[in-house]
Amino acid sequence: MFGNLPITTLQELWWILASVVGSLFLFLTFVQGGQTLLWQLGKNETEKSLIINSIGRKWELTFTTLVLFGGALFAAFPKFYATSFGGAYWVWIAILFTFVIQAVSFEYRKKPDNLFGSKVYEAFLFVNGAVGILLIGAAVGTFFTGANFILNEYNLVKWTTPLRGLEAAGNFFNLSLGLFLVFNSRVLGALYLLNNIDFAGMDDFKGRMRDAVLSNFLAALPFLLVVLVSLLTMKGLDVDPASGHVQMVSFKYLKNLVALPHVLAILLVGLGLVIYAVYSARFQENDRGIWPAGLGTVLVGLAVFFTAGFNHTPFYPSLADPQSSLTIYNASSSHYTLTAMTYVALLIPVVLAYIAYVWHQMDKKKLEASEVEGAEASESY
Repeated sequence: MFGNLPITTLQELWWILASVVGSLFLFLTFVQGGQTLLWQLGKNETEKSLIINSIGRKWELTFTTLVLFGGALFAAFPKFYATSFGGAYWVWIAILFTFVIQAVSFEYRKKPDNLFGSKVYEAFLFVNGAVGILLIGAAVGTFFTGANFILNEYNLVKWTTPLRGLEAAGNFFNLSLGLFLVFNSRVLGALYLLNNIDFAGMDDFKGRMRDAVLSNFLAALPFLLVVLVSLLTMKGLDVDPASGHVQMVSFKYLKNLVALPHVLAILLVGLGLVIYAVYSARFQENDRGIWPAGLGTVLVGLAVFFTAGFNHTPFYPSLADPQSSLTIYNASSSHYTLTAMTYVALLIPVVLAYIAYVWHQMDKKKLEASEVEGAEASESY
């Protein structure tokens, strides 16, 4: 069945699948957002324990999805994986380090006689939620702003800066995208906590949570505006489908959105859902805003990835040598590999159904203060 599909169809299909996984990761960063809210919203140990235990039920999903995203790129687009992970390794090492200290913090924060004390581990969680997401946003930003690499005729990678990827965080567009993702994750984190915690007798705590939804959304808006205006006005690389020649064109990503109106619609619907979720949570006292906001974040993520990869656009532009730029067509695996992977991908709906079932089982009863107080708190995250 899939073996008869043209390789270009398989390449586009796997860019869509990788984009779905990457966008799901952006939704799951509500865990990191909740971590950064710990000191702001947790005014006592009970409130802190409620936040930690609530998001602690899901932290593995975020990390697993990030690894799955990297694995999908490795299998479907190995040239990109080799170029980015092999050249910009310092930024990826920094990102992975923040996730390592996250895992350690959830494990040891409340262990008796731990070496550093709970506040140090809480600081580690903040670093993962702020620095980790900022760097991921900067890395995604390079899909538009490019990276400093050259590929020779044997596809060996030469990185032209000593910072090995960390320079991406110094680009204004990349930094703005990263900061938008940080504040958006904080919005998602507050919305998830509103939905997951039983606030009986804690009206002030719940009020602070609603205020955090709005304040972090307002903080995200300037960075979102920078990203959107930059995308609509910036130059970008375009590939001639006949010759394969790469050239710089004005308003490249605006032209992509015009040429792909369904992608523009996905972007606008996604933004609209996030705005609705914030409004309903803050002004209508709706506690289920995480679901429209989560779906909206996924749709925005899909629009970003589709704009970066489709319509003859290099999804990993080279600043040092435009002809070395990577597209979903020149960076992909062979027809055989993509076909085999597509058959395996038929299991994805089964895995998603299992995750949804487990999620429902964990969250069908809201977390209560009595579950984290006293002796039980010492066994919690």
